[in-house]
Amino acid sequence: MITLDLDEVPTVVTAGVPLFSDALIEQGVRPVPVEWAPPAPDTATALDAIAGDRRAEEATAESARRLATARPHWVGIGSARDLLGLGPREFLHAGPPVDWADAAGPLRGALIGAMLYEGLATSVDEAERLGASGAIALAPCHSRGAVGPMAGVVSASMPMSVFEDSVYGRRAYCTLNEGLGKVLRFGAYAPEVIDRLRWMERVLAPALAAALHRHGPVDVPMLIAQALQMGDECHNRNRAATSLLLREITPDLLDTAETPARAAEVFRFISGNDHFFLNLSMPAGKAAADAARDVPGSRLVVSMARNGTEFGIQLAGTGDEWFTAPAPPVEGLFLPGFGPADANPDLGDSTITETSGIGGFAMAAAPAIVRFVGGKPADALTNTLRMYEITATEHPLYQLPVLDFRGTPCGIDVTLVVRTGIVPVVNTGIAGREPGIGQVGAGLVTPPMSVFADAVRALAQRVEE
Repeated sequence: MITLDLDEVPTVVTAGVPLFSDALIEQGVRPVPVEWAPPAPDTATALDAIAGDRRAEEATAESARRLATARPHWVGIGSARDLLGLGPREFLHAGPPVDWADAAGPLRGALIGAMLYEGLATSVDEAERLGASGAIALAPCHSRGAVGPMAGVVSASMPMSVFEDSVYGRRAYCTLNEGLGKVLRFGAYAPEVIDRLRWMERVLAPALAAALHRHGPVDVPMLIAQALQMGDECHNRNRAATSLLLREITPDLLDTAETPARAAEVFRFISGNDHFFLNLSMPAGKAAADAARDVPGSRLVVSMARNGTEFGIQLAGTGDEWFTAPAPPVEGLFLPGFGPADANPDLGDSTITETSGIGGFAMAAAPAIVRFVGGKPADALTNTLRMYEITATEHPLYQLPVLDFRGTPCGIDVTLVVRTGIVPVVNTGIAGREPGIGQVGAGLVTPPMSVFADAVRALAQRVEE
């Protein structure tokens, strides 16, 4: 028996044809409309096939367990040349595979900047000709166990953080964070961008490598757990996490720096860049998600990534296959002088944070994030609560004080996305559409449902085989 408290006004949720909601509105009731439609017939058949396979349930549970129990540590820094075997004309990028001809403006801008940084070109025009000639090779960061924010470009000389998962033994890599504004990852390539990259290679990376060697592995998931209780969600808000990191490594930085002035230089750069921790939460998420890979039949999403042209996902149960659709626009707030017409569609590998249970999935921990991406503080809580409906587990370490320390929703189940019509919530930066512009804003993006439907159909084919 259901008991209603008639002293309170009930909240009515409506779905389907507008007749029901219209009737309520006429009676002075404001319903909460939900956009939902039954899956297409072929997708419904695929969902039934997966649901009938007991192995899929067991496989998904195993993937989710690995994702939630992985413990990646930051263990070192090296060059992409040495760690990933990148050649002088090889470049990694965010998102699913794309070639120069189809690359979005910010990705082209970042590739131009990387070619200037590597000395492969001496001018923008020369770099563009080199890119168009087919003389450079492009591959997704994910194909090398790496992730990159926004354009995500990695070239041979760039320093990379190394992460090792102490539970499942996976490794993951990411570049160091440049800061906000006019930076390579947003497609900028002005001289100050290149100068900063060279300083990061020659000063920042060696100083951090020495400090890490003295400190030993840094337990990044534990820092994330603390930061979630201090107002971060560790995708677009990393203020607490960056501060915690500095507290962790500063004594070793002071002990190992060449001079006190050099230690102060590195400290000032990190403390002035609240987003520095993003490039640590990303490879931590990548190592955890990779631990969940390669479980036949698993419904778990192990990567969501965008290259500015396409949005793509991969499943634990379908190997390295990408399921893609056109990258959607980002709805959000713009920097002064910019608007929607200046924005490129969504891009970046940073959605690995949502894939691993933080970022947009942990917005309830960070109501202040709405000042950066738009909306109201209540929206942050609502977004997190909705994500429990499409996830396979809750993270035992990443807990939300506002929800009585409930674990964050973790492990996107592709069949739940398609059945409910609820897509993962993603918060992100916005890059300028044209190469060289840089960041123009930040906001929320709605992933295309078609990629999840395509993945369901592909998974069902494997069940039938």
